[in-house]
Amino acid sequence: MAVNGAFFVSGGCWSVFRRDMKSAIGGMRMNPILVSTRPLTASSEQAVAPGVEEKGGKKISKRLEDVDVSEVERPSLQDYFEQSKDFIRSDGGPPRWFSPLECGTRLENSPLLLFLPGIDGVGLGLMMHHHRLGRIFDIWCLNIPVMDRTPFTELVKLVERTVRSENYHSPDKPIYLVGESLGGCLALAVAARNPDIDLALILANPATSFGKSPLQPLIPLMDVMPDQLNLGVPYVLSLMTGDPLGMVMATVEKGFALQQTIGELSQVLSDILPPETFLWRLKMLSSASAYANSRLHAVKAETLILSSGKDQFISSQEEGERLCHALPNCKIRKFANNGHFLLLEDGIDLVTVIKGVCFYRRTKCYDYVSDYIPLVPSEVRQAIEEYRWINIAASPVMLSTMEDGKIVRGLAGIPSEGPVLFVGYHMLLGLELAPMILEFLTERNILLRGIAHPMMFKRLRSGPLPDLSSFDTFRVFGAVPVSGSNFYKLMSSKSYILLYPGGMREALHRKDEEYKLFWPESSEFIRMAARFGAKIVPFGVVGEDDFGEVVIDYDDLMKIPYFRDQIRDLTNQSVILRTESSGDVANQDVHLPGVLPKVPGRFYYFFGKPIETEGRKHELRDKKKAHELYLHSKSEVESCLAYLKEKRKGDPYRDLLPRLLYQATHGFTTEVPTFEI
Repeated sequence: MAVNGAFFVSGGCWSVFRRDMKSAIGGMRMNPILVSTRPLTASSEQAVAPGVEEKGGKKISKRLEDVDVSEVERPSLQDYFEQSKDFIRSDGGPPRWFSPLECGTRLENSPLLLFLPGIDGVGLGLMMHHHRLGRIFDIWCLNIPVMDRTPFTELVKLVERTVRSENYHSPDKPIYLVGESLGGCLALAVAARNPDIDLALILANPATSFGKSPLQPLIPLMDVMPDQLNLGVPYVLSLMTGDPLGMVMATVEKGFALQQTIGELSQVLSDILPPETFLWRLKMLSSASAYANSRLHAVKAETLILSSGKDQFISSQEEGERLCHALPNCKIRKFANNGHFLLLEDGIDLVTVIKGVCFYRRTKCYDYVSDYIPLVPSEVRQAIEEYRWINIAASPVMLSTMEDGKIVRGLAGIPSEGPVLFVGYHMLLGLELAPMILEFLTERNILLRGIAHPMMFKRLRSGPLPDLSSFDTFRVFGAVPVSGSNFYKLMSSKSYILLYPGGMREALHRKDEEYKLFWPESSEFIRMAARFGAKIVPFGVVGEDDFGEVVIDYDDLMKIPYFRDQIRDLTNQSVILRTESSGDVANQDVHLPGVLPKVPGRFYYFFGKPIETEGRKHELRDKKKAHELYLHSKSEVESCLAYLKEKRKGDPYRDLLPRLLYQATHGFTTEVPTFEI
């Protein structure tokens, strides 16, 4: 059946029904959405009202502009069943676009996102992500009715017409194609036919390797005996997820009966994919895979591949690696414990994945400041859980300085308005980062935007450096690569900025160099701060010598030919900084020192009195004056370090055992005392 082009271009429309997600399950009302040339959204939701959420005895406020913590409950597999029934009951017809009701108010100039469904064709594969995606994208979902028999090539033309039309209306914005399984082949085909359009592809387990699927041999059997072949619910589920009942059990944990859930899943699957439709879609997958593979060479679009490790439908991880090497501008993220329908599984947040890869942009190029998507509580909770071990081991003590010079425990002395620039000592291997950033979020709801080494964002070539996915959490939390333009943009947006002038040289210091600063001669950050009237907060952190001791350093490694060659390979993979400097500051080769662990001690942070630059813009244009303030800032950091090294001697809970005994007596969420201030 050919697609009726007039359906998308002229004034004709179809009625597509969606449930209001704010109602209770079982009593949800049905709201019609008219779908014509452009999908019409029947309603929208405002952001959740500010409030306070309790987490581990601490309050996570929902007030700060810099951290958008509005969050709604994610739909479940049960919701997918119910909404799929609504689409199955619709009046048939050709494929059509619809916009989800659940999408809220969007950011200004949000790009278009076209969701291309998998073998089910329903178009609800993003339903667990609509709320968050809808705030940053204009979402259109493709629905292929159960009885529709539109060939793959006609589906390609349908999507292509939409892409060209929207690109004509908004030529400066990218268009996102999110394809799942069959939809991944569809996205690649459209991208290959339109290399001059700014497309961004997100492919969840694309079915380009369907030829190796265990279902491929079933196609001739179903042709011969369509009524005799019974796949059964467990087998179909095993192809959908790595754990055959994983998705079902996740729904049961949310309060639904197991028997009811399995029964509804069985019925919905048979309704979505009756034998004749299932056979048609399998044949379409075969042709779609061949079509996309034959045109991979023509794909120029920026691409993100999401690969599951337990996908029994196709060999997704192996195929993801193949595509990543075949496509010119491609990134990959792997999910070892997930199955084929990745986007319907618990624990996957597509917006968080997009943030971690820096894959969201509203113009031709990604902007690390204006395109950054604020945090939500689930991301903060996940980071707290991920780094809980270091908080337990380090039991960090935070001290800050009030305007009158009084030192207090906690972060009350941190300025309430930006821009604020934090400059301090970078501990060995950057161990101080996670406790500090999370403490700022939980106590003050302040997001520290770290200025980081470029190797966390890009590679000049392949080599032994850790995969870029290792740094996704840092990018989710707003880290930006070091550059003058990013520094300027953060200042102009009144951010709280974290800068380590000593950089990698301090974080990878030599033996007996703990707490020694390696700052360059340049004082550029002083003049940038003065330009925006920013407050400069010097800080020190000590405790690394209670966690480990450097026993093999850079100098030792460079004497061994094998490690010398490895260091050169590591360094050549990343951008080299401070090429204009000399001496120790310029020596920032990438390496990993040998560290002998110790029984954990404690981390101590001291944030000094803020240094005002407001009103000193013209004064600090003078290089001599700026350098004097630079040296003063450095001296304040050294004073903070000296203060902490002396005061920690009087902390009865500096060692791990006394802290554990105290927490065992008073509760493990209780704040452990420290020295007298």
